[in-house]
Amino acid sequence: MQIIENDKIKEKLYIEKLENGLTIMVIPKKTRKKFIIFGTNFGSIDNKFVAPGEKEITVLPDGIAHYLEHKLFEQESGKNSLDTLSALGVDANAYTTNNHTAYLYECTENFYEALDEFMNYVQNPYFTDENVNKERGIIEQEIMMYDDYPEWSLYMNAMKAMYKNNEINIDVAGTKETIAKIDKEKLYKTYNTFYTPNNMAIAVCGDFNPLEIIKVLKSKITMKETGNVQRIYNKEPKEIVKNRVEKNMDISMPCFMIGFKDYNFSDNKIKRDIAIDIISNVVIGSSTELYNRLYESGKILSEPVMFYEFAKTYSHVLIQGKTNYVDDVINEIENEIQKYKNNGINEDDFVRAKKKIYGELVKSYNDVSTIANSFLANYFKGINSFNYFEEFECIDKEYVQKVLNEIFNKNQRVISIINPN
Repeated sequence: MQIIENDKIKEKLYIEKLENGLTIMVIPKKTRKKFIIFGTNFGSIDNKFVAPGEKEITVLPDGIAHYLEHKLFEQESGKNSLDTLSALGVDANAYTTNNHTAYLYECTENFYEALDEFMNYVQNPYFTDENVNKERGIIEQEIMMYDDYPEWSLYMNAMKAMYKNNEINIDVAGTKETIAKIDKEKLYKTYNTFYTPNNMAIAVCGDFNPLEIIKVLKSKITMKETGNVQRIYNKEPKEIVKNRVEKNMDISMPCFMIGFKDYNFSDNKIKRDIAIDIISNVVIGSSTELYNRLYESGKILSEPVMFYEFAKTYSHVLIQGKTNYVDDVINEIENEIQKYKNNGINEDDFVRAKKKIYGELVKSYNDVSTIANSFLANYFKGINSFNYFEEFECIDKEYVQKVLNEIFNKNQRVISIINPN
């Protein structure tokens, strides 16, 4: 077992990698709440691969990772594990992203009673023609719901404007046409390929004895290792596809997203992530001159958000907001970015933003679900969440300026807008 201690926040991480390849992470926390998340390094972008022991390429229908997540709750007995867990008083859920799928629950009581059901359904899929077909209508409704969700359309349109071939363009839920191709054979093939110990991890946070909870979890692992999968991803050019895309929907106020495609995959992603947070606070944060000017003029009612998304095959910066003066606000944001590129970031602004973000990071370690979710998601990116504290120590204004100058270029910029009908 490996023990990693972070002196700055007085937290410890216990890591056990089992013989079959499964990684268990425990972050003890003196609190009434307990949280567990069991995830696989498999998301919507992983639709092309060579399975262990095979030579031919398998291509999956779009949306199958999400479909599989839905189906794992259904048991051979006819019961739904989500209902069983809810009856125990635990808050259970699951989600699928571009790059991983996870199953989780949080509770103050009955943690161990719920654990049996939790570990059982994740490791024992049960698919039939009947229950797979029954789920199709439910997921079709979910797809229709997302189609009517303006923020999701805003995001997907930005991705399609930014990326030509990258699998991030695949809607996590798929489409009605693609999920029509999903059957029990494809689900079993997908499960047996990606739901394997060396492709999965468990993160637990709460008032646990690390040795004891790891021992309990090990006793409930029944899955066997089957070998490594060879993932195949499309090659993506550096250039964007188009610089602007607009769509009309039933909304009261236009929303916009500015995206910057980042093709530097060699840089330290943690440092880059922190740098974008600092840039966000310096350029468009609630205490900036730009924000106050836009707010006082009535052009915005709330602070635009800037965030960095990255995984093994993509990375980009997104700025999102709402306004009745879309082009004016976008121009003002871009002019402000250019001002900081030309004149440099003020030292006082840099220090203030860095302290604020550091404080928010420390505060996030008060919540068991935030901690465990972070460690699992970062684990699949090859990152230890504690490393964010180490990178804060060495990040300086010159590096942040370098990132600002490198990423925020108009030839890598896309604009996505949703207008009211």
